[in-house]
Amino acid sequence: MEAMAQPVYKGQRHRLDKPELLAPAGNLEKLKFAVHYGADAVYIGGQKYGLRSNADNFTFEEMKEGVEFARKYGAKVFVAANIYAHNEDIEGIEDYLRNLYEAGIAAIIAADPAIIEIAQRVVPGLEVHLSTQQSTLNWQAVQFWKEEGLPRVVLGRETSLQEIAEIKNHVDIEIEAFVHGAMCSSYSGRCVLSNHFTDRDSNRGGCCQSCRWKYDLFEDGRDEAASSLPSGLQPPASAPAAFKPGITSIPLFQKEDHAFTMGSKDLCMLEHIPDLIEAGIDSFKIEGRMKSIHYVATVVNVYRQAIDAYMEDPENYVLKPEWLEELNKAANRPLNTGFFYDTPDHEDHIYEPEEKAAPYDFAGLVMDYDVTTGEAVIQQRNHFKPGQHIEFFGPEGTFFKQTVGQLKDEAGQALDAARHPLQRIRMKVDHPVKPFDMMRKRK
Repeated sequence: MEAMAQPVYKGQRHRLDKPELLAPAGNLEKLKFAVHYGADAVYIGGQKYGLRSNADNFTFEEMKEGVEFARKYGAKVFVAANIYAHNEDIEGIEDYLRNLYEAGIAAIIAADPAIIEIAQRVVPGLEVHLSTQQSTLNWQAVQFWKEEGLPRVVLGRETSLQEIAEIKNHVDIEIEAFVHGAMCSSYSGRCVLSNHFTDRDSNRGGCCQSCRWKYDLFEDGRDEAASSLPSGLQPPASAPAAFKPGITSIPLFQKEDHAFTMGSKDLCMLEHIPDLIEAGIDSFKIEGRMKSIHYVATVVNVYRQAIDAYMEDPENYVLKPEWLEELNKAANRPLNTGFFYDTPDHEDHIYEPEEKAAPYDFAGLVMDYDVTTGEAVIQQRNHFKPGQHIEFFGPEGTFFKQTVGQLKDEAGQALDAARHPLQRIRMKVDHPVKPFDMMRKRK
């Protein structure tokens, strides 16, 4: 990832309280990695009422286990209950919220006033954070929600940094803002394209990401319309009959043209940590409950380091190039600063084919390390073999590169490759490693 331009924040500087780092967790394993790699809190989804119905999501038993694990490290667990509910969705919500509270969940993230009111009435001990789905963009709206009893507002992604500072000037409330991850092309995620195209309700967790589909442009195929087109825009002979002149419509793109998408670039504010902190943002939110363990661990680890470095010595804080290099290893799309400094334009959207996959794979998880032999026990997560170049990294500063040497199974038998999912592999490593350190390989 190339270094981005450095806009200058011109708003009022606020207190320097250390912000919360809030990470996504699509399942229990991702929750544990997020906490291990530095998250102060994680947000998850239950089996109902969240906007990521295709994620693994959590049962109540898994929530309890996740809460117990997080508490050992001083972290909290929030649950997204941020659908816009239809009448049939409300049935059972009271019992659901009671179960969340009994599981030890610290807060729900909600958008629908009905769900907010029910939560405040039924489980007053459960905090309610206003979801970004409410598109809250100004201090008077934030003041309204404070008066409704909410301790925290997750601002709409369209809010600028100076607007955030103004909100903090007017309202004493916790402000949470997305600082990294995918952006929605619709207004704070409220979209009906998915409903129309696939009968999957975006606002009830079924978004099919239709803004990232590939689109063509068509013109009415009536004879008079077709005859006015340059010959170069005629459809190929292989085109379906419905797309041929005189019948229905014809494609205007050439065969060699790239298909069009409406997708935006991903948000990345790593280079602007001082501005975020000094503007008074209380919680830095990372998007990605559907993302991989490698993504969660890498991004959380980098932001943890940057936040801690700034808080330790604000006057001498320096952005480390290796942090940007690390983020690039987990990046899914090109990156920008969203709406924080200006309104995104055509350069902030993706119109042509992109490399969607991160350049590195999560290859193995360190389970144990023998200081006497220098041998590590690694749980296989993706195929790797002797001779491949790999990297180790971890939440306590582990980072080094090496080449895979001889591999053995747990019985000591030589292996030509680590082929089997979750197989425990023994191999020598060049430097000490610790449990929960990760091994990755370039794709």
